[in-house]
Amino acid sequence: MSQSRYAQLYLDPHGPGDARPTALDIVRENKLEGTSMDSKVALVTGCSSGLGIETARALAATGITLYLTARNIPKAQEALAGLIDGPHAARIHLMQLDLNSLEGVRHFAQPFQQQSQQLNVLISNAGIRQPPAGKTTDGFEQQFGTNHLAHFLLFHLLVPTLLSSSTPVFHSRVVMVSSQAHRQFPFPTDLAELSPAPSAYNPVKAYSYSKLANVYTANEIERRFGSRGLHAWSLHPGGIRTQLNKARLTWGWVYDTVMVVTKLGIRNTQHNLMSAEQGAATTVWAAIARDLEGRGGKYLERCTEAEPVREGYTPLDPGHAPWAYDVAAAGRLWDASLEMVGLAKDGQR
Repeated sequence: MSQSRYAQLYLDPHGPGDARPTALDIVRENKLEGTSMDSKVALVTGCSSGLGIETARALAATGITLYLTARNIPKAQEALAGLIDGPHAARIHLMQLDLNSLEGVRHFAQPFQQQSQQLNVLISNAGIRQPPAGKTTDGFEQQFGTNHLAHFLLFHLLVPTLLSSSTPVFHSRVVMVSSQAHRQFPFPTDLAELSPAPSAYNPVKAYSYSKLANVYTANEIERRFGSRGLHAWSLHPGGIRTQLNKARLTWGWVYDTVMVVTKLGIRNTQHNLMSAEQGAATTVWAAIARDLEGRGGKYLERCTEAEPVREGYTPLDPGHAPWAYDVAAAGRLWDASLEMVGLAKDGQR
């Protein structure tokens, strides 16, 4: 178990001051501010609000070349003002990516690879949370299709570039932004539950499945590609006030809020919430930290490797689910996902 030097900063978030690191703090404490990563390329999905914006701002400070994606380009341009037209503008490229469509993912991958023959860091940040019942254009439950399958396909389309970009000094990395929601339900034995009928749709369960799928994908990437210099991490960014939460005015949102406030109280809940700058810290740590070089396959939170969640935990307690490292379930998901996105077992069409 690798505990980072940042871990103790999260122990008393509502004491005097708030010492929890921001994403830019991670860059500075790793001595990467300036042009230290100007030979590297990173791709970040979901950069029109919240964590994606702050992840991009921090990474830009390293000199890395950034490809940022969004479904709504005008919204992203407004959200990223000061970054895409600032001092780092020459190294920042904004591209459209619709994760609601597998064909949209394929249409993105080709022009990206035409623009860049290099990719050192892939951050799967974009996601949706507990919307009303609905399907992607390919007929999958929205959250599973968007949060998992689209990113799963994107990884496979870009894996040759990730592998060829890996160097002995800096192995390529995949960062899957998951959630502690993966703890709510173990992965279903019957995979039909991943795409339920509208009458059987449970937004909380569907979100949990999609975030557990992120964990399993990172674990499998490490098992399958780690020896070739390509590593993967999954992570929980923390409780954050972002547009993801503002948009989800569903019964799932009400359920989550009531559960947290009932168990912990309003004041404690508010104090534990982080800013987007703090929430992006673990993502940036996973993407660039020297401490993590050459390793992967673990679930991170609070800028450290998570331990198993304690018995009787509350919604704000740290820790990963007992099933987070279920190798058999991860393998079943991997094989099923390949079939769902139209790839053979070797990852090819």
